[in-house]
Amino acid sequence: MSLIIVAALAVALQTAPTVHRYEALTLSPDGSRISTFEVANGGTRAVVTIRNADGAVIATSDPCNTCRYGDAAWSPDGKVLAVVASDGNAGTNSLYVVEGATVRLLASVKGTLDAVRWSPDGKAVAVLAVENAHKLVGATQAGAKQVGEIGTADVTDEQRIAIVPAAGGALKMVSPGDTWVYEYDWTPDGQGFVATAAKGDGDNNWWTAKLESFALAGQERVIAAPKMQMNYPRMSPDGKSVYIVGGLMSDFPVSGGDVFAVPFSGGEPVNLTPDYKGTFTSLVSTKGGLLASLVTGGEVGLARVDAKGVTPLSHAEISMAAADARFAADSAGKTMAAVVESFDAAPHIVRGPLSAPVAVTHDNDAIAPQYVAKSVTWTNEGFTVQGWLMGPKTEAGKTYPMVTVVHGGPSAAITARFTTSGSAVDLVKAGYFVFQPNPRGSYGQGEAFVLSNRRDFGGGDLRDILAGIDAVEKIAPVDDKRLGIMGHSYGGLMTMWTVTHSQRFKAAVSGAGIA
Repeated sequence: MSLIIVAALAVALQTAPTVHRYEALTLSPDGSRISTFEVANGGTRAVVTIRNADGAVIATSDPCNTCRYGDAAWSPDGKVLAVVASDGNAGTNSLYVVEGATVRLLASVKGTLDAVRWSPDGKAVAVLAVENAHKLVGATQAGAKQVGEIGTADVTDEQRIAIVPAAGGALKMVSPGDTWVYEYDWTPDGQGFVATAAKGDGDNNWWTAKLESFALAGQERVIAAPKMQMNYPRMSPDGKSVYIVGGLMSDFPVSGGDVFAVPFSGGEPVNLTPDYKGTFTSLVSTKGGLLASLVTGGEVGLARVDAKGVTPLSHAEISMAAADARFAADSAGKTMAAVVESFDAAPHIVRGPLSAPVAVTHDNDAIAPQYVAKSVTWTNEGFTVQGWLMGPKTEAGKTYPMVTVVHGGPSAAITARFTTSGSAVDLVKAGYFVFQPNPRGSYGQGEAFVLSNRRDFGGGDLRDILAGIDAVEKIAPVDDKRLGIMGHSYGGLMTMWTVTHSQRFKAAVSGAGIA
């Protein structure tokens, strides 16, 4: 049955154009400089790239020419950039600081480093560290090698908060050795951290992680233990509150939910965005207030969140990315920067006021999309549902086959991204429409929508997908007798479930389906 789709993917295709990528974007505290990791001048490795406010490259640096760069952060005074570099061959991760033309090695471990954070006074740098790691960080990474009698060797890693003096010195572990820290933030007084953390195996326990405090002096304290998943713990400038994104989430770090405030002294989370018809995906705490990225229907944007509610600042059919959150902001909370892309526009850096940033890079302006794409919205059983339709150029009087692609999760969403390769583009080039729905359980319509398919996989979500196909057939020349379906992970499960509960599909491909 899947041979129809496989044959389409095997059609001879032109070489995809090379897209210039901007990775791990950060914005200096005064908003005047942008850092990224970029491949430049025909090279094969990304190097540290510094741009001014207008997007012009003013410096590049390559502290470790055998490494891959993973994370970066500016010092509070904006003079120094801390960079994490990974040497896969040596199995080491290193922390460098770059100041102008001067590069210094601060720390190196046989293991992993991630999530670099400067102390508020700029005198120390914190990272998440796994010393003598048995495996790479992440539940989807290959497990630790087990030798000898199974179950007797201790191969459990713990990711810990560690600090090193900015002037140089030894790396010191702060959080306990039996605890995996997922995300963290400095307290404003520089005397400790707030974090999401769990005891034991980090790959297994994120879903039950607690919100905790770790003092430099060693004290550990549980702030809150809500029955939901949490991401992006961020301190308020006055040190009185911790902000989190909380909700029902499928996978770390695909975050989404409502925004909550929790007293740093301890207490129950207070929902600042109840019943909001959108999903908040990241947080940045600034002196000017709390900023959030969010998905609303098919649009991605920014909003200001406080005790009074949500103030939308921007929205468009785009995707955004940065090193820490989905965007970066200056310390005053007035200027933002991000890597932005859409179905029509290849990745580019934007910078400027929160509500009206402008493009400051143009490396990919000449690359045209290889498909036509648009947002589709429909209603089903009282829910508003959104999805994306990609398609070829059509001829009057002709109909075309369509493949529905179900995303993973289910707590996730397809947003507008520029694509030059992959199965969706290959199918469009072969003359197929590609439908990517965000059914019940997806981000973008509020937390109630996400919760609505809990304990109902293959129920309301499948009915939403089938109703979406009906909606597409009303606006596009789709041949209902030539429908296919495919997906990966949760999408793989839905693919297998769908072909046993519907006769509409003539072909199906399931990848890594949940069994």
